[in-house]
Amino acid sequence: MHDIRAIRDNPAAFDAALARRGAAAMSSQVLALDEARRARITAAETAQAEQNRASKDVGAAKASGDEAAFERLRALVAEKKAEVAAMQAEAKELDQQLTELLLTLPNSPLEEVPQGADESGNVERNRWGTPPALDFKPLEHFDIPAVKPGMDFATAAKLSGARFVVLKGAIARLHRALAQFMLDTHTGEHGLTEMITPVLVKDEAMYGTNQLPKFAEDSYRTTNGWWMIPTSEVTLTNTVAGDVLEEAQLPIRMTAHTLCFRSEAGSAGKDTAGMLRQHQFEKVEMVSITRPEDSLAEHERMTGCAETILQKLGLPYRVVVLCTGDMGFGATKTHDLEVWLPGQNTYREISSVSVCGDFQARRMNARFKPAGGGKPEFVHTLNGSGLAVGRCLIAVLENGQQADGSVDLPAVLHPYLGGKTRIDATGTLV
Repeated sequence: MHDIRAIRDNPAAFDAALARRGAAAMSSQVLALDEARRARITAAETAQAEQNRASKDVGAAKASGDEAAFERLRALVAEKKAEVAAMQAEAKELDQQLTELLLTLPNSPLEEVPQGADESGNVERNRWGTPPALDFKPLEHFDIPAVKPGMDFATAAKLSGARFVVLKGAIARLHRALAQFMLDTHTGEHGLTEMITPVLVKDEAMYGTNQLPKFAEDSYRTTNGWWMIPTSEVTLTNTVAGDVLEEAQLPIRMTAHTLCFRSEAGSAGKDTAGMLRQHQFEKVEMVSITRPEDSLAEHERMTGCAETILQKLGLPYRVVVLCTGDMGFGATKTHDLEVWLPGQNTYREISSVSVCGDFQARRMNARFKPAGGGKPEFVHTLNGSGLAVGRCLIAVLENGQQADGSVDLPAVLHPYLGGKTRIDATGTLV
C-alpha cells in the first residue's frame, strides 16, 4: 500500500509512477478523500473541545443555581456530543474509502525498471547453459514414452476436472526428489530457514500480500471463509505481520515447500495441454524480510539462489527483467527465470523473484526498530520461487529425453532416487 504522506508531498510523482504501469492518474481522487477525512477529524476535535468546555460550564451553572444557564449548557453538551459522534463516523467512513482505494493501486516501479506495455518490453539480462542439440524431434513432457505411464490426466479429470494431474511411480518419485533437493540446497547452502506453514489463511493474510481485494477471483475460498494459498509467499511474509522487529533480527530468510492453489481466472485456452498450468501445484518458495537499504542486494542474492537450482540440474535458462507493464501488482522490480523447454522450443517462466519495498509491509504493519534509535520503520519484503516444482519436473523430463523414449536424469538427483539415473521408455526408474 502507498504512503499517503508521499502522495501529499509529491502527487505528480505518484501519478507518473502509475502512468508507467499503464494506470490512470489517481492523486486527485486520493487526496480529495484524504482532505475530506482530515477535515472531519479536525471538525470532530473542535466539537470535542467545545463539548469539554461546555461540560465544565454546566457544573459551574449548577453550582451557582442558574437553572436557565444550566439547561442551555446541558443542551449544548448534548448537541456537541452528537456532532462529535457524527464527525467521527464520517471520518471513519472516509478513512475506509481511502484505504480501499489505496489497496487497489499497484506498487510504483523503480526507475531502473524498463518501460513497456507487456511481456514484449521485458529485457533479457543473461543466459546460462546451451539448449541440448537433439538429433530427433523433441516431444513435450506428456508425450515422452518414459513419462506417459506416470502422468495420468484422465484419472485426475475423473476426480477433479480439468487442469489437475495424478503422478505415479517414477514421475511421482522424481517430483518428490526435486522438492527435497531444492529444500536441501536452500537450507544447506543459501542459509534459508525451512518452514511448514498452513495452506488455509484468513482474509488479513491475503490482504497483507496484496492478493486481496483486487485478485480475489484468482484464488479459492472455502465455505467457512478461509482462503487456499496461491503460494506460500502469503504465509511466510505474514509471519511478521503486526510485528516490530529488532534491527538485529534482519534479514529474515525463509523457505517452504507447499501445495498452492490458483483458479487461473482469465486464462482459458492458455497452456491447457500437460501440467504447465494447473489449479493445484507445488512450489518451493523463498521469502526475505530486510532493512530498506538492503533489499536490492537481497533481490540479487535471491535471484542467484534460484539460478543455482537450475545450474545444479543442468537446465539452460535465461533471466529477464520484467518491464513496467508485465510486473506483478505488488512488485517494484522483478526478475523472471525462464527455463528452456525443448518440446515447446522456447523458454518458459519457472521463477519470479520480486522486491516489493515497503508496499506489503504497510499493508501488514510490519516494522523494525533501528539499532541506533528513532521511530520504527517499515521493513522491505521480497519473494521468489525457488522453484516451481511441477515446471521444474517438466524441464528435467524434456531436457533429459532421449531418442529411444527414455529420460536421463540430472546427476544431482541420483542420491534422492536411490542411485537410479534414468527412466526407461516403459516408465521405470533404472
